[in-house]
Amino acid sequence: MPIPVLYSPDDVRRLAAEGKALLIDVRDKKDFDAGHIAGAVSMPDIFTYLAETTQDGLTTLQRTFASLFAEYGLDGKKTAIVYEDALHTRYGASCRGYWILRYLGYPSVGILDGGLSAWRRAGGTFTTETTTPVRTEFPLTINGGLMATYEDVMAALRSGGVKLLDNRDRVEWLGESSSPYGVDFAPRKGRIPGAVWIEWYDFMKVTDNHASFRDAAEIRALAASRDLHPDDDIIIYCFKGARAANTYVALTAAGFTRLRIYMGSWNEWSRNPALPIEDGLPKAAAPYSGR
Repeated sequence: MPIPVLYSPDDVRRLAAEGKALLIDVRDKKDFDAGHIAGAVSMPDIFTYLAETTQDGLTTLQRTFASLFAEYGLDGKKTAIVYEDALHTRYGASCRGYWILRYLGYPSVGILDGGLSAWRRAGGTFTTETTTPVRTEFPLTINGGLMATYEDVMAALRSGGVKLLDNRDRVEWLGESSSPYGVDFAPRKGRIPGAVWIEWYDFMKVTDNHASFRDAAEIRALAASRDLHPDDDIIIYCFKGARAANTYVALTAAGFTRLRIYMGSWNEWSRNPALPIEDGLPKAAAPYSGR
C-alpha cells in the first residue's frame, strides 16, 4: 500500500489530536507569529535555504536540516506534516520540505493538501501560542537516489538518456530574469541546454485562490506533450528546488518513478561559469554538444 503524501485537514486534525504528528510551518516567521495551526513549529529555512551540490555542499545541507529537525523533536515516530499558505504560493515550499525530509530518509512525511487555504475552508482554527518541542535524535538515512548534483546534470548532457525538466516561471525560461528574487539576482540568465519546459503552475488547478494538483491522467498528458513519460529518467530543476519539488509531488502521484531533483538548480548552475547555458529564445531541446 503506497504511503500517503497529501493529508486532508481532517487527517491532520486527527493525527495531531492523537499526538502522532508534528506540523511544520514553512512561512515567514512574521506570518507564523500572526497565526498558525496549534502545535505547529516554524521553519522558514525550508524555503530560504540555498543548496550547493558539491560534496561539501551536500554535507552541509544534510547536517543543517538534520539538526533543525532534531530541535523540533522529529525522532522517526511522528509523521511530519509540512504546510504553507496554499500549494501554489511560496514557490512550492511545503513540497520542498516534504522532499528534503524524504532525501534525509525520514520514514513518515506528508503535506497538508491545499495548505492553510484548505485548512480554513474545513473550519480549522489558528493560534498565536508557540510550542517548544523536546530535542531528539533525528534518524538520518540519506536517500541519494532522489538527488541530482551539477555533475549528474553535466553527465546527462553529455551522454543522453536522462531528460531535463525546467519548471521555472516563463520569464526565467526565456532568459528575461535570472530568478524570482530579481532580474539580476543570479549572474546569468537562460536555461540548461537540452531541457524541456513546463511551468510549475500548469500541474495545478486554482479556484478562488485554492490550489490542488491536477488528476493523474491530466498530468501524464501534460508531461507527454514534452515527451516525458512515467518510465523516463528525469531530473527536475528550477531556481533552488522548491518549484521542482512541487512538480516532483505531482509527477510522483501520476506514476512517474525515476525522478530526481537538481537541488542546486539555477542558483548554483548560473554561478559556475564552467557550466553551459542556453540564453535568448529557446532552441531545440537537443543533446548538449559540448562546443
